[in-house]
Amino acid sequence: MIVVIIAGGSGSRLWPLSTPDYPKHLLKINGDDNSLLQNTYRRVKHLAEHVYVVSESSHIQYVREQLDELSEANFIVEPGRRGTGNCIALALSIIQKRHAPEDVVAFVHADHFIRDEAGFAYSFGVATAVSAQENKIVLVGVEPDHPATGFGYIEKGEMLNSQTLAYSVQSFKEKPDFQTAKRYLSSGKYLWNCGYFVGSTQTFKTAMEQHASDLNQNFEKLVNLATADITDTYLTFDNEAIDYALIEKVPDLLVVPAGFDWMDLGSFSDIAKASGGDEQGNLTTGKVELEEVQNSLVQNTEDKPLAVIGLDNIVVVNTPDGILVARKDLSQKVGDVSKRFNAQTP
Repeated sequence: MIVVIIAGGSGSRLWPLSTPDYPKHLLKINGDDNSLLQNTYRRVKHLAEHVYVVSESSHIQYVREQLDELSEANFIVEPGRRGTGNCIALALSIIQKRHAPEDVVAFVHADHFIRDEAGFAYSFGVATAVSAQENKIVLVGVEPDHPATGFGYIEKGEMLNSQTLAYSVQSFKEKPDFQTAKRYLSSGKYLWNCGYFVGSTQTFKTAMEQHASDLNQNFEKLVNLATADITDTYLTFDNEAIDYALIEKVPDLLVVPAGFDWMDLGSFSDIAKASGGDEQGNLTTGKVELEEVQNSLVQNTEDKPLAVIGLDNIVVVNTPDGILVARKDLSQKVGDVSKRFNAQTP
C-alpha cells in the first residue's frame, strides 16, 4: 500500500491558533507531544511501503520539520491551493512515475483526531484488499454516533459479500438539517463522509477519464511535466474539490464502515470534547489562571499572563496572531470571522 497524507487547509476554523501559514494539522492538541500531522504519520507508516505527504508551499517548511525522518522525495509541494481534486491529481501524477499502476493508494487527512490505531489499520487494510480485488475506488466512512449536521453522509447500498464488510455506495447526501440527520442516524444506513479514498493509480485514472475530463486533463498535464516545472501549470488550474469533481460522479464506488473512533476537530468545541478537561470541564494551556470558571477552553501562547473569572461555556485564545473570545457553543463561527480578517489583509 502507498499512503498519501493530505496536509492542506486554510487554518481558518481554529484561528488564531491556526492560520493559513500554520494550519490545524501542525498543532499539538491537549498538550500532546505530537502534532495532528505527526500522529497521522505514526498511524500510517507501519501500514504502507511508501508514505507521501502533499502540502501547500506556504507551510511546507513546517511539515518537513515535523516529519524529518521522511526523505525529500516523499514531500509533494502544491504551488498554491487549488482544491483537493487537483491536490490528489498532483499526488497521483508523481506516484504514476515511480510505482506500478496497480499499486493501491490510500488518501488520508493530516488533521483528523483518531485514538484507535489498530482499528484504523484494520479498516484501511480491508479497503485496500477490496479495492485491489474489485478494481474500484473504495471509501472509508465513519459510523455516526450522533445526528451531526456539519458532515456529508454516504448512503450504503448492498453488501458486496459477508467477508469484506464492504457496501456499494447508494448515494451521497449534503450536510443535513437536524431532523434529517436524526433520521439518517436511526436508519443505520448512513456513514459520515470523512474524505478517505482508496484505489490504484490506474483505477483513479480510469475514473477520471470516464467521469472527470477536466481533472483528467490536469492530471495528464502534470504527468508530462518534470516535478520542478509544475508551478506555472498548476497555478492555472481552477479550484476543484475531489468530491464534486470526481467521487460523486463515479457510479460503482464501494464503502467500508470504519472500525475506529474519529473526530474532525472543526471547532474549539470539538477540541474540548476530544481533550476532556479537569473536574470543572476546563481545558487550559499556557500561563492561565481561572476563578469560578466552568466548561471552558483557555489557551495562552504568550508570556503575558491571562486570567478568566466567573464565566461558563467560553473560549479564550491568545496568540501572536490574534485574540479570540467566544461562547464555546458558537465556536464553529470562528472560521467566518477568520476569513473576514484575511480578506482585510493587503
